Amino acid sequence: MKDELTIGLDGGSRLAILAVDCTSAAAELARAHLSGPAASVYLAQALAGAALLGAETSLPDETVTFRLDCPGPLEGFLAECTEKGTLRGYTKKKILDDLDVERFKDADAIGASAHVEVIRSVPGKVLSSGAADVSFGASGAVATAMETYFSQSLQRRARFAFFSSAGEDGIAVAARGLMVECPPDGDEDAFRRVSALFESGAAAKAIAGATCSFRTLLRKLDLALAEVRSTRPLSFACRCSRERAQAMLDAMPAADREGLPAKVDVTCHLCGRTWTVDNGG
Repeated sequence: MKDELTIGLDGGSRLAILAVDCTSAAAELARAHLSGPAASVYLAQALAGAALLGAETSLPDETVTFRLDCPGPLEGFLAECTEKGTLRGYTKKKILDDLDVERFKDADAIGASAHVEVIRSVPGKVLSSGAADVSFGASGAVATAMETYFSQSLQRRARFAFFSSAGEDGIAVAARGLMVECPPDGDEDAFRRVSALFESGAAAKAIAGATCSFRTLLRKLDLALAEVRSTRPLSFACRCSRERAQAMLDAMPAADREGLPAKVDVTCHLCGRTWTVDNGG
C-alpha cells in the first residue's frame, strides 16, 4: 500500500473517519536512524499519529509536531507532519537492549505515564499548542495519549488505534493509524458502537491487514455508508540541508570552533542524515 491519509465522513452519524498508512516513510526513517525493532515500532506509531494530526494543516509551510516524553527506556519521541504530507521524526533512544530481542508491552518501553504535547506552527510563529499528562492501562499507550490530548486540550471526542511492526533488522514493516471523531452534533449511539470496537481491539485488528482497503475498513467499523472526502499522499522528507548545517556551525562562537577539525560532521536528529561542512573558525 502507498503512504496515504484518507478522510471519510458518515453523513448519517456525522462521524469523521481518518486512516493513515505511512509504512514506507517509517521504514526510511528507521533505516536512517539505525533504529532497533522496538524503537522502530514506536517511531512508526509516532509518524502515524503526526499524519493524523496533519489532516487539519492547511497553511503554506504549516507543521504539526507530536511529542511524547516518558519515564520508560524509550524516553519519548517526536514526529512532524507538514501541510504537504511530508513526515520526519525520531525516538530518543534507538536501541532498547532486551526489548529488541523479545516480545514486550507498552509499559516495558514507555512506562505507566507520559507527557504529550502537540504544536502547530508556521516558520517563525506558533499557531497553537496543547499538552496533557497521560496515565496508561495495559496497552495502547500512543492511542491513549492521543485520545487524552483531544479530550483535555481540544475538548473533542475521538478514538484512536495504531498498528506497527518491525523486522529483526529494525526496519518498519507496518505503520498505520485510525481515528474516528464524533462532533458535537454527532450520533451518540453510533459513536458508542464504534468506541466499543476500539476498546475490544477490533479497530486495531482491522488496520493490521496490509491489504485492507478504506472501504473494507468502513465496513468493519459498521460505517459502510460513509463517503471518502479526500486523500493526501504522505512521504518521508526532511528540511535539513548542507547549507543549514553550515549556517548552524558558522553561528557558533569562534572559541567553540577552535578545537574542531577543518571538516565537521553535523547530524540531523530528525532524520539521521549527516552533513560534512567546513569549519571556518
